[in-house]
Amino acid sequence: MKWCTILGIVSWSGLLLPLLVATSPDGYLKMFPVQSQFDPCYDEDRPRRCVPDFVNAAFGMSVVASSTCGLRGPEEVCDSHEIRGPCHQCDDSIPRKRFPASALTDVNNSNNVTCWRSEPIPTPWGVNAPPDNVSLTLSLGKKYELTYVSMTFCPAAVKPDSIAIYKSVDFGKSWQPFQFYSSQCRRVYGRPNRATITKSNEQEARCTDAHRHMGESTGIQGSRIAFSTLEGRPSASDFDSSPVLQDWVTATDIRVVFHRLQMPQESMEDLILLGSPQVPTSFRQKKDPFSFNGIENYDDVSSTIATVPTVPSLTHHYAVSDFAVGGRCKCNGHAAKCIYGRDGELSCDCKHNTAGRDCERCKAFYFDRPWGRANARESNECKMCNCNGHARRCRFNMELFKMSGRISGGVCLNCRHATTGRHCHYCREGYYRDATKPVTHRKVCKPCDCHPIGSSGKTCNHTTGQCPCKDGVTGLTCNRCARGYQQSRSHIAPCIKIPRVISIVHPQNTAPDPQRHDPDEPSYRTDAGRECGKCKIGTKRLNLSKFCKRDYVIMAKVIAKETKIDNGNLKNSNSNSNNDDVVRFILSVQKVFKKSPSPSSPLAVALRRSSHVTFVVEAKDLECRCPRVKVNRSYLILGRDTEGPPGALGIGPRSIVIEWRDEWHRRLRKFQRQAARTCH
Repeated sequence: MKWCTILGIVSWSGLLLPLLVATSPDGYLKMFPVQSQFDPCYDEDRPRRCVPDFVNAAFGMSVVASSTCGLRGPEEVCDSHEIRGPCHQCDDSIPRKRFPASALTDVNNSNNVTCWRSEPIPTPWGVNAPPDNVSLTLSLGKKYELTYVSMTFCPAAVKPDSIAIYKSVDFGKSWQPFQFYSSQCRRVYGRPNRATITKSNEQEARCTDAHRHMGESTGIQGSRIAFSTLEGRPSASDFDSSPVLQDWVTATDIRVVFHRLQMPQESMEDLILLGSPQVPTSFRQKKDPFSFNGIENYDDVSSTIATVPTVPSLTHHYAVSDFAVGGRCKCNGHAAKCIYGRDGELSCDCKHNTAGRDCERCKAFYFDRPWGRANARESNECKMCNCNGHARRCRFNMELFKMSGRISGGVCLNCRHATTGRHCHYCREGYYRDATKPVTHRKVCKPCDCHPIGSSGKTCNHTTGQCPCKDGVTGLTCNRCARGYQQSRSHIAPCIKIPRVISIVHPQNTAPDPQRHDPDEPSYRTDAGRECGKCKIGTKRLNLSKFCKRDYVIMAKVIAKETKIDNGNLKNSNSNSNNDDVVRFILSVQKVFKKSPSPSSPLAVALRRSSHVTFVVEAKDLECRCPRVKVNRSYLILGRDTEGPPGALGIGPRSIVIEWRDEWHRRLRKFQRQAARTCH
């Protein structure tokens, strides 16, 4: 598309469309019904890329000129460097003789051309003369992604020979080259003319002399230069995937510097050689360029030039009627328009949970995925952190994001309501989860409330709430003595064993049994007073040796009890008694810490069918509470496969059955790891 076409479209959208609306608002608006519910940033409920309208970002903005004629009093400026060029009277105190910088960005009306004109500048006559720098600085007020920068010169004004365009992305704090124009690029700007652009240098400014051959006088509008920011850039066809070009077209300010209206001749010698009409006829060049009216050497030429009459001082000035910058308000694909906020600054109307003047970051608490620029393939909507309602702040962690398969990387900060964890989904130390409430409930975590004397610590199990109790103490909060223990006055051992009572009906049993001094293997009595002897099944000592010598180690809950007369099949295979009653328990296996590798073992067979196993105990052992087994209680069971009847687990001399305690879980897991290299 040619620049004249583009500028025509901009003029239409910037000028004629408002005029149509102003002259016939009802008729025009009826042609396009208002869709107040339509949001270009969403396709129904799905986010999609959206961009603000293409505009002339310079329209109505202020321009700072380094030189303006008439500010210091009346003066005359001429449009041409010729002595007899058209001239204008400048006087800033008279409105019709004013040529301010504001004329550059007002409405560009071809029927009423307004111009800015610089002060008259002496025309240089040598390459050593300083450049006649005059600059125009345009502030856009916000970051824009620019498509073109164009300047239209006043009618009859001469197009400058050397022009530099700079851009700033930090509101004028620093500047970088955007484009150079000159008939002698190497001499003026130190750059080659019309250099080839490749992917390795597409973010660099070029210098070209093409402006000398384009946009020449177009009648009342005058000549024009137009710089396309993406023309000839290899990655322009895939702009969305090129951060280099995205940065290249971004600007907050544009500065145009006029360095030369025309390139001066190198010296008076050049004027002589070129036959300038400003040199007397007697010094003009003949057919032989090195023969000057009898002067035989070049040194004589130099001495003769000194006698040339002084040429009258000439002046020129710069005159521009329109300064246009085409582009879009930079919103990174997350806004469809820019609006002025309460602070008076122009900002994007950000969508997709983004924030910032350019929608360049995710808004607070939407850091579960990294910020990204929206494109045609992906909207890159910012995602809210999952903190279960227990936190108001979060941060992004790239490592967690990668580990999650690029799904979630948010980490909650300052979890409230006694919660902790990345998503505030665990209870803090000293609290446990209330299973009756959802994880989002404010009171999902309850305090452990461990008894200060009966417990050995303040931290309970975060799932069950069971506090760590001292020996002989039981209860969820360790607030009472266990069976067989009584309260003492010691804070170290608040519960002590009840002393054993010797029956006077059986004086023969008053002699102490040397085997009954082990505190972890106590003796038991039946309710009828019958002595039962030592019960090794109920030992509370757990070590790696006992773990290794058993075929299976499980934690199970007793869910049912059934008494049955032994018929020869359910009898303990290692029992010496005959025709004794047995009791069958149904166990629900909750943890398996060890089992025999043999697929025919009773435990393996039972687990293949379901999580329930049959556990057989002789009635006389139950009477002696060896083992103690109650329904709805959980037990740790260590045994041999050969101690039970076929298809069931049973009690034998090597069995251990003790009521389960949560603090054993870690020890048994440790035994599992050590068993591979220790057990033989």
